[in-house]
Amino acid sequence: MTALASVRTTLNYTVDNGVQPDYYFYDPEPDTKLNPPGTDLREMDISDAWPIRDSLSVDKEGFEHHAFSASFQKFDDDDAVKTAFYEQVVAYVKEHTGARQVVVFDHTIRKRLPADLAQQTAVQRPAVMLVHSDYTVASGPQRVRDIMGDEAEDLLTRRVAFYNVWKPLSRPVEELPLAMCDATTHAPDDMLLMQLKYRERTGEIYVMRHAPTHRWLYFPNMQADQALLLKTYDSATDGRTRFMGHTAFEDPTTAANAQKRESIEVRTMAFF
Repeated sequence: MTALASVRTTLNYTVDNGVQPDYYFYDPEPDTKLNPPGTDLREMDISDAWPIRDSLSVDKEGFEHHAFSASFQKFDDDDAVKTAFYEQVVAYVKEHTGARQVVVFDHTIRKRLPADLAQQTAVQRPAVMLVHSDYTVASGPQRVRDIMGDEAEDLLTRRVAFYNVWKPLSRPVEELPLAMCDATTHAPDDMLLMQLKYRERTGEIYVMRHAPTHRWLYFPNMQADQALLLKTYDSATDGRTRFMGHTAFEDPTTAANAQKRESIEVRTMAFF
């Protein structure tokens, strides 16, 4: 394995205490017993992935890094994002996965924002400082049903995979970079199902328990003409990666005058 330069930082894992973790998007009843994620803080090395970029595979490690046009700049125009930028994302996912059809279903612009939900918007959210993977064995197919309607059951008879496309908006990412856990280094049991509690429904994602085998990688100083392709779900059970843990993190080498991170992640489902 290639020896890579690294930084050491604290990652927010979740305690595997036999109780299902949960997260509320509203104030629960006072007598509710909470089991929040991210309470197991662990010091981990995050390695610079630039030297091995070309060897990474979204079907093995769970992510890839590729060039992406920086021509689109209207990130403050939600309609433009959903038309012109989504079109670029679809082409990018098709090119790097071979999918026959790609559907974008939402996006989030990440900035350093307060954790207070009242100060966030539907599109603008803070960077997620929690080791997690966005979908589960159950919530992946359910998302297809939610988005694709009458087509869903037929589509689910064939391979479906979800990919996030993550990139800086218009300037380099100098703080709060994104770290990815090499999917070949975590066991299936490291993924812990967590319920997401909304007033009108309950969703689920995976959070991760700590294991010393986990290998973490990142691309420091990513530019606006670059993007990460992250796999967050795959229906295939043929040995390829199905889920990949990731998290934003505090880079101890960040300069005091670093520009605040502004990035976008676009969520897609790909049909094969």
